[in-house]
Amino acid sequence: MLDIARLGRRPGSMMTVSETVPSPSRIGVELVAINAGTPLHLDLRIESVSEGVLVTGTVSARTSGECARCLCPIDGDVSIDLTELFAYPDSVTDATTEADEVARVGAGGRPDTVDLEQPIIDAVGLALPFSPLCSPDCAGLCPDCGVPLATAEPGHHHEKVDPRWAKLADLFDKDARD
Repeated sequence: MLDIARLGRRPGSMMTVSETVPSPSRIGVELVAINAGTPLHLDLRIESVSEGVLVTGTVSARTSGECARCLCPIDGDVSIDLTELFAYPDSVTDATTEADEVARVGAGGRPDTVDLEQPIIDAVGLALPFSPLCSPDCAGLCPDCGVPLATAEPGHHHEKVDPRWAKLADLFDKDARD
């Protein structure tokens, strides 16, 4: 929640916010996210317009998660551009839009505040990769033993008998024992 009381309702009024706040919750996708409590760096411009408050700027933070192929831990950064209109109560925009189409000033029950949590969650979810990789050429895990192929010895492989020849291989093993 950002307090916009000192902004006033005069179109053209502006204020800037440059601060670091802890992430209120885990923000992201299943494999990579901004963890709860991670510092979010806000660099925002808040402007009063005739229908409400326009918030523009950037939000950045550290991310952590795991590689989609080899499941090794990965860390990174995400930076999003934010542009969100918050409609004043009883404005034309407020009256002509559905509740989920545009955010509202004072929606959390506290007048003269805007809640940036949902717009940040939405933008971060779109900015993060759905399948993050530790490197573009990550080989993943061995399908037989599950060892990460990046750390496996060179030429890592497992002897496999084609299932169509498995019975014949069993016969040869039986003959060798006799």
